[in-house]
Amino acid sequence: MTQLSLPELLAPAGDMSCFLAGMAAGADATYLGLKNFSARAGAENFSTTELARMVDLANQNGRKIYVAFNSLIKASDIPAAGRLIKRLQRDAQPHGLIIQDIGLIDVARQAGFEGELHLSTLSNISVSRDLLAVQKLGIQRVVLPRELSIDEIRQMDEAAPEGMDFEMFVHGALCWCVSGRCYWSSYLGGKSSLRGRCVQPCRRIYKQKGREGRFFSCQDLSIDVLVKTLAEIPHVRSLKIEGRKKGPHYVYHVVTAYRMLLDALGTPDWPGAKKDAEALLDMALGRPVTRARFLPQKDTHVSTPDEPTSSGLLVGKIQFEKKNGVPSWPFIKPRIELLPKDLLRIGYEDEPWHDTVPVTRRTPKAGTCTLRLARHKMPKAGVPVFLIDRREPELIHILHDWEKKLEKCRTVESPLVEWTPHLPKPIRARRQQDYLVRSSLPQGRETRGSRSVMTGLWMSANSVRAVSRTVMPRISWWLPPVIWPDEEALWQRLVIEALRGGSRHFVCNSPWQVGLFPMDDEKRRPHLVAGPFCNISNPAAVALLARMGFEGAFVSPEMSGEDYLALPRQCCLPLGMVLSGYWPVGISRHGMNQVKANEAFFSPKGEAFWARNYGHNLWMYPAWPLDLSAHRQELEAAGYAFFARLDENLPPNLPPTRRTSDFNWNGSLL
Repeated sequence: MTQLSLPELLAPAGDMSCFLAGMAAGADATYLGLKNFSARAGAENFSTTELARMVDLANQNGRKIYVAFNSLIKASDIPAAGRLIKRLQRDAQPHGLIIQDIGLIDVARQAGFEGELHLSTLSNISVSRDLLAVQKLGIQRVVLPRELSIDEIRQMDEAAPEGMDFEMFVHGALCWCVSGRCYWSSYLGGKSSLRGRCVQPCRRIYKQKGREGRFFSCQDLSIDVLVKTLAEIPHVRSLKIEGRKKGPHYVYHVVTAYRMLLDALGTPDWPGAKKDAEALLDMALGRPVTRARFLPQKDTHVSTPDEPTSSGLLVGKIQFEKKNGVPSWPFIKPRIELLPKDLLRIGYEDEPWHDTVPVTRRTPKAGTCTLRLARHKMPKAGVPVFLIDRREPELIHILHDWEKKLEKCRTVESPLVEWTPHLPKPIRARRQQDYLVRSSLPQGRETRGSRSVMTGLWMSANSVRAVSRTVMPRISWWLPPVIWPDEEALWQRLVIEALRGGSRHFVCNSPWQVGLFPMDDEKRRPHLVAGPFCNISNPAAVALLARMGFEGAFVSPEMSGEDYLALPRQCCLPLGMVLSGYWPVGISRHGMNQVKANEAFFSPKGEAFWARNYGHNLWMYPAWPLDLSAHRQELEAAGYAFFARLDENLPPNLPPTRRTSDFNWNGSLL
C-alpha cells in the first residue's frame, strides 16, 4: 500500500494546544468548532481571526482544516450563521464545513463558501440509497454512523456514487443513542445534544428491580489495528478521532498511534508499529475501549454497568487528615508521579462533587497532593481521582516549537459583514387532517380513522400486510427514524408494496428516505411529509425539503414556544408538529445490558423510563408524555396546518402518570 492511497487522519481540536498537538503528531487534517454553532459547545473553540492563522499554518504544512458547523439552527440563527460563514470564506478559507442542519447547505453557498460541504454523523446517513439524495444537494463527504459494521461499510462503499467520500470514526467516545436521534438531555432539561450542550444523562446510574448500574454509559470506540481494513475501502477517505473536549496529551498520543499504524500498512514495520501504537493508546487517558459493532461476528455490549466508564487513569482516592478534630483539605497519595498542570477529575460526572482541578506542583509517587476544592464540591473520603490530561515536559516542548511556527503565520482583521438570506416566499397554509400515530393496529385489526383525524401507522411488514386495499389510501405510513443497511431492501419492498396497495401518504423521518420512493412515477407519486425526527427548525431547511419533493414538514419537537410560533409565517411548506403523546428520548442500535425491555427503570431522581424494541432499534421513552394541547389554539393562529399525537401501548408495570411534559416550550433551546 503506497502513501498516496492512505486515507486522511483527522484529529480533533477543542483549543489551540490540541490543534498544535494534532499537527505535531502527524494528522493530515483537523476538525474544530467556532465560538458559535458547534456541536461541542463545551469546548473552548476558536474565533475567525485565530482560525485564519491556523489555516495558514495547515496550508504551509500540506494539511487541512474543517470547521464543525454542526448545530441545529433556529430560524433566528440564520442571518448570524450566514454572516459567520461569509467571514470564514473571506478571512480564513477553511477546506470544508461539517454541517448537521440541511438548511445550512443553501446558507453556506449563498454566503459564498467555496470549500467542501460534509454532512455530520448527526445527519444520520445510514443506507446506500441516502447517498444519491445527498450528492444531488452538493455534498462531497458523509460522516457515517458509528453503529455500522465493516460489512455494512463495504456495502455502502459499493453503492457510493463517484466523487462521494466517507469519513469514519475510529477512536473516541461512543453514544448509546444514534447520533441525531437523542433527545434525552433536551427532554430532561432543555440542553440539546443537537446544539452541542448534552449533559450526558446516559452516564448516570439507573435502577430496575433491585439492579443498578451505568447501563447506558458507553466505553470508548477503538478500531486501532483494524484501520487496516478501513484503509482498503475506496470511498473511506478520512479516519476520524473523536475528542474535541479532550486535552493535548490525548490528542497527541492517539494521533501518533494511528499515524504509526497507517504509515506501517503493507510494510515489514507493521508488527512493531502495532505494538507501539497499542502502548500509546493505553497511555491516552481515555475510557475502557470497545470495537462496538465493527466486527459483526463479535457483536458485544458497549456498556459495562458494573464498572465505571469514565475517562482517565485512576491515580488515587480522596483522604482527609483531621487537625484538632476538624478535617483538613482533601488530598491523595498518587500512584504515579504528578506534574504541574496535569489535570485531575474528582469522581464521576453525575456526582455532586464532580470537578476538574489542575495539579499545582510536582508530586512524587505516594507523595501528598493537596486538592483545593470549592466547599460546595467537597467530596467524601474514598472518592476516586483520575488523571485526565498530562503535561509532560516533552510534549510541552513540542507544542512550544509549533507555537513559534503559528506566530509567524498571517494575521487578519475580521470586521463584521452584511448578509441577507434568499428564501422562497412563505405560504399561508390551510388546515389539514391531524394524525393519530399508532405503533400497531388496535387488537391487530385495520383502522379507518375519522374525517378530521388520519390514522398514522409506524410502518412494518406486519402493519402493511394487515391493512386491506380499501383502507390503504386512508393510512399515513410513518417510516422509522433510522434504517440500517441490513434492512434497506426490506424497506424498499414495503414502500413498493404500500404504493401498489393504494397508499399515497408517507411521513419520512429522515430527509434521505425520499430515495426509497419512485418520484418520477406520476401514477404512484407519493405525498411525502418530513417527519419530526428530521429535526427541522428553520425556513432554509424547509425550502430544501420542498426542492427534494416534500409537500409538508413536521418541525423539531425541541423548540421553544417562541420559536414554534414564529416559524410558519417564514416557510414555503405547510408545517405540523407533535402536539402530544409519548416522544422517545432516544433510539439505539445497541441492545440493553442487564436491563429488561418493557419494564420501568429509574434515574437517580426517581424519573421513570421504559424501552421497547421496534424492528432493529431500541426506543427509550420517559414515563411522562409530551402534552402541548393547551397551546393548540395559538399554534393554529400562528399557521400550523396539522398536528400529531403519538400513541403507545404502555408497559403494564409502569408507575401511574402524574405529570406531563411541555418539553422546551417555556424555556429556550439551549
